[in-house]
This record gives sequence, C-alpha cells and structure tokens, in this order.
Amino acid sequence: MILAKKVRIKPTPDQEQALWRSAGAARWVYNWTLARQEENYRNGSKFIPGGELRKELTKLKQTEEYAWLNDISAQTTKQAVKDACDAYKKMFKGQSGKPKFKSRKHSKPAFYSRYDRFKADGNTVYLEKIGWIQTSEPIPQSGAYSNPRVSFDGKYWYVSIGIRHEQEKSELTDEVIGIDVGIKELAVCSNGMVFKNINKSAAVRKVEKRLRRLQRKVSRKYEMNKEGNRFVKTRNIVKVEKSIRLLHRRLTNIRTNHIHQTTSAIAKTKPSAVVMEDLNVSGMMKNRHLSKAIAGQKLHEFIRQMKYKCEKIGAKFIQAAKWFPSSKMCSCCGQIKPNLKLSDRTYECTCGHVIDRDLNAAINLSKLAV
Repeated sequence: MILAKKVRIKPTPDQEQALWRSAGAARWVYNWTLARQEENYRNGSKFIPGGELRKELTKLKQTEEYAWLNDISAQTTKQAVKDACDAYKKMFKGQSGKPKFKSRKHSKPAFYSRYDRFKADGNTVYLEKIGWIQTSEPIPQSGAYSNPRVSFDGKYWYVSIGIRHEQEKSELTDEVIGIDVGIKELAVCSNGMVFKNINKSAAVRKVEKRLRRLQRKVSRKYEMNKEGNRFVKTRNIVKVEKSIRLLHRRLTNIRTNHIHQTTSAIAKTKPSAVVMEDLNVSGMMKNRHLSKAIAGQKLHEFIRQMKYKCEKIGAKFIQAAKWFPSSKMCSCCGQIKPNLKLSDRTYECTCGHVIDRDLNAAINLSKLAV
C-alpha cells in the first residue's frame, strides 16, 4: 500500500521565493481552468477535457503576456489543470459541491512537483525548478515516489510524498469493535474504551480564549481605521491577523494529533473488524446550536484515518448505513425506542436493560458486523 510521508522543508530566501511563485502559478492555472469551464458551460457546450485545456495553456505560454509561466515547472501547471477538471468530475458524480475559485488571501498555498524528478538524499530533497532543499528529517529511500505536493501551513513549508510499503502481516484477534462518535466524547468503543473530546481540554480552551481576544482586537482596529466605506489595513492589523492565523494553525494541529492518537490506540488492539456509522456530517452541520462543536470534532478526518489504519493492519472496516438506528436500538433485546431524545444520555429499555447511550450504540454497531 502507498502511505504518505510529510516532512518540513527549510528553503533559503531565494528558494522560498521560488516556492511562492510555483504556488501562485498553480492557483492561477486552477482558477483559469474553472473560468474556462464555466464560460464553456454558459455557451451551452459540454465539459472541456483536460487534454484540450493543457494544449491551450501551452499556447498561452508562447505569448508575451503569459511568458512568466515558463519559469514554473510544466508539470506543476498541468497538474493544476487536472485537479480543477477532477473537481468538476466529482461534482457531476455527486461526490462534492461546485468547485470554488482559489483566493490569494484565504486559500492554502500548495502545488504539485514532478514525481520522476523528485529525489531524496539524507536530509535534503530535490524539487524540479527549485533545487535541493534541506528537510527537518530524512525521507526513506524508495524506488518510486508518487504525487509529491508542497504546501504552506501559515508558518512552515512542507513536502508530502507517497511511498509504497509492504502491507503488515499482523496477527488479528477475533474481536469486532464498534465505534460511536459524538460531541460529548470523541469516541466510545464497544470494548469499553472511551476517548475524550479534546475541545473540552484546558489547552484548547486557553487557545480559543486568546483567539477570541485577538479577533475582537483586530475588529476594533478596523473600525478605528475606517475611511468612508472602506477599511484601511495598517501594519498593526497585519501583525494581529498573523497571530490569529498561527492560533488557528495551533488548534488544527492539536485536534489532528488527538485523532491520530485515538485511531492508533484502537488499531493497536488488532481487531478483526471495525464498524462505524456513515455519518451525514453536512446535515448535522445545519444545526446552528451544534455546528461549531461538530466541526471541532473533525469527524470526517476521524473516519478517514480509521479507514486507512485498518487497511494497514489488514482489518476490515465497515460503515453502517446513515439511518441505522444504533442509538435507538436496545443492545440486549433489539427493541427500537423511537422517542429517544438527544438529551437522554442513559438508555432504558422496557426489558429492564439500562446502559449508557453511547456504549449501547457502539455495541449495536459491533453486532452489525456479525
């Protein structure tokens, strides 16, 4: 199986400028592709294949206005066209919404680097048109690397690369683990394991408190520097906004790290199968009272990590249907309680079975595999 390896890179000032140029060119080409597809759609024509758009892009590079694209790796711009076309194909298949244009201020700077020119030697990597760049840790040697991507997270540059690994031959137990995810606790397992909601911890609350203060501070500065109908961005505003971006980055890292620790702890028990619900996250986010708490749990990322870690150890990963009544069904007699409320944290059945609501749902999910 192919697993990604992501390491921090430490470019020189000249190399960092080259990274920004590549990221900017990839964003421009992506937006140009979306604009061409939308213009073509308004004219009543069908979807433009990626091959035709890449030919158009090659002709654009030959003009004086767009000659600057020749300073960027050709594979970087071609992959940006492919990414935009793939986004449209996913929309047609109903797998995602309509692709959006990337903003220079708000979108994540990232670009593709040519895989057959990618090299790793100790604590350095080679990227086409940029050269050898120092890394924070060595990348394992491999005969073939796949899909190198360079990204900026607001503070550091990173390179991620797919490396082929032999699948582990683990001795699995006969245990089937059902996992019920929620807001009160991140995950409750059928074997009794409980993983806390990291957003209730002191570390996250401290960062969120500082974030709220800085957001109020920058809002006041915008009002102070308002000139008519426009807002003037001063250097002090830029400084505060940078601090806000770094706090958002810290929150993301804390939550992602907690999910990695949780999924790894479950995978280390070597279960034969893991069962989870196929959550309707987009529908859950429509509840304005719970949307912030649901977003902070990163449930989609939890399912994604659990899925690939099960594949890594050779365990089955099963997803129950969205409307499977795991919470409303009694894990003892199988009777369904249709009037169960979200505020009912203890499940009480007419058969006399009394159990925690989340543990009851996890047990029902584990039985589904059988």
